[in-house]
Amino acid sequence: MGLQLVVIQALAGLASAMFLFLVAAGLSLIFGVSRIVNFAHGSFYMLAAYVTYSLTQSLPSSPWSFWLALLVAPLAIAALGGFIEVALLRRVYRAPEISQLLLTFALVLFFGDAVKYLWGVSNKSVPMPALLAGSVPLWGQPFPVYYLLVIALGPLLMAGLWLLFYRTRFGILVRAATEDREMVAALGEDQARLFTRVFVFGSWLAGLGGTLAAPMVALTPGMDATVIVEAFVVVVVGGMGSFSGSLLAALLIGELQSFGLLVFPRLPMILVFALMAVVLIVRPWGLLGTPPPVLRGESGAAARPPGRSLAGRLGWLAVGLGLVLLPAGAGPFTLLVAVEALTFALFACSLHVLMGYGGMLSFGHAAYFGLGAYGAALWLTRGGLPMPAAAALGTVTAALAAALFGLFCVRLRGIYFSMLTLAFAQVAYTVVFQWYDFTGGDNGLLGVWPPLWLASPQAYYFFTLAVVGGAVWLLHALLRSPFGLTLRAIRDNPRRALTVGLGVASHQYAAFVIAGFFAGVAGVLFAFQKGSVFPDYLFVLKSLEPLVMILLGGMQSFAGPLLGAGLYKLLDTVVTAYVEYWSALLGLILIALVLLCPQGLTGAVPSGWQPWRVSRGH
Repeated sequence: MGLQLVVIQALAGLASAMFLFLVAAGLSLIFGVSRIVNFAHGSFYMLAAYVTYSLTQSLPSSPWSFWLALLVAPLAIAALGGFIEVALLRRVYRAPEISQLLLTFALVLFFGDAVKYLWGVSNKSVPMPALLAGSVPLWGQPFPVYYLLVIALGPLLMAGLWLLFYRTRFGILVRAATEDREMVAALGEDQARLFTRVFVFGSWLAGLGGTLAAPMVALTPGMDATVIVEAFVVVVVGGMGSFSGSLLAALLIGELQSFGLLVFPRLPMILVFALMAVVLIVRPWGLLGTPPPVLRGESGAAARPPGRSLAGRLGWLAVGLGLVLLPAGAGPFTLLVAVEALTFALFACSLHVLMGYGGMLSFGHAAYFGLGAYGAALWLTRGGLPMPAAAALGTVTAALAAALFGLFCVRLRGIYFSMLTLAFAQVAYTVVFQWYDFTGGDNGLLGVWPPLWLASPQAYYFFTLAVVGGAVWLLHALLRSPFGLTLRAIRDNPRRALTVGLGVASHQYAAFVIAGFFAGVAGVLFAFQKGSVFPDYLFVLKSLEPLVMILLGGMQSFAGPLLGAGLYKLLDTVVTAYVEYWSALLGLILIALVLLCPQGLTGAVPSGWQPWRVSRGH
């Protein structure tokens, strides 16, 4: 590699780092002050890019159209961010972290469909500004002029941000709130007003990043998912809430992507997530972050051990009888939907073991769902094994992955635990996506069908019902056992659990592996139902589906994930037949759920009418 090429790659990495820094700085700032992990931050970036497209299209012949967009689009996004903070987020600042995550994820769903409705699903492009089109020779290599603008603009923006944070009263308040927001409130500062100003400014940074990136990337409705994942990596590697840490991490990741693409063309994202995993393992709070308070309840979950009341037993019996009798009056399509609902009910229950009873929120639980599916598919198609053996080995694959990843994940707490699960899941996703010779890459693996004795919809439905029913029964018994009660005690007060001699790490690790095992079972069932597997089974958005199901049904009971999964799949099947923009509708439903019924559907039922509630004496 010649010196000229090294310099060019370094400059390209620097330009990429500036975009990452703008988005990540706003995300880190919002988290540092309000403690909200804002999934919708990538949507602000995407909306700014599309607004830039509209403005440049409305004035196609003007040489100033892009510069007008550079002024207007970030301001529009800042105004939108302020409205969202006042109207929605302000209502959940004191709610459990789970509710905040669900609300921002609902905004992602809504804005994703809003972009499709307003701009369509086809790719869009923003022309380079006339003054910055073309390239200039650097050391004999052409280099885009626009990249030079971004590189030059980066230091100016960083200097401006430094002056803002270190030389103004607003900046001093922001830094103080990042360290101790309760103390800032005690000194008489209006917390609500400060949060709004911070959210508006963070949204403006995301809008600025989206506008600057618009001439360099293809505008697609899914571009928000890519940028938010990369921004999370930057924020976590640098340290949650650390402005300088975000800058350092953006520079490291920008250069790593640039040189990784040159040296390992198929592995640049693996290198990025591997860096994130290493940093979290060695220094869990990031390169320039500060250690969080240790050993405290993380999730705010209120899951109770499964009850043994007579009403509860009769309720489970009625549900089971209805599921057994379902094929008598249902057609093949209804049975396929029912199979998918049962599969995702098990997937949601497996995450509920971690989140509801263990207090550990995983953003990467789809890794074990997808690895179970891929394990079974590979043993079937590549190894030539029969379906039962392939299914068993697929489940073992998921459990082994959970055992390996869990060794590192359970050492962390709170958002750092969540981010490390995301890092491992994205590494697994990237390997599956890029390993064409073995996994088929983005083409997936086809021909993953069950044997003839399970080929009919009725036969596979009963097979799935038996497997899911047995798995749910095992989880029910496990969470009623001393292990389940100990897990809840650790979740509620890990410091006290350590004091009385409970094995905190060992119980959390066991829960992690158990959850991975049952997620693998769900992945295997899903693979044989679909007849194929694809990399998106492991992607972060797939991890969010069981999270939504749990919160839709309610975290406070064992029945919540089952009810949530059934309702989610019913809505997904029925509503999509009549509503084109189903994701936006689901987003609105979730927003209403968080604001009006934060405990989910089971939590909305009066306690005297809850058959799943623990009876007195138990």
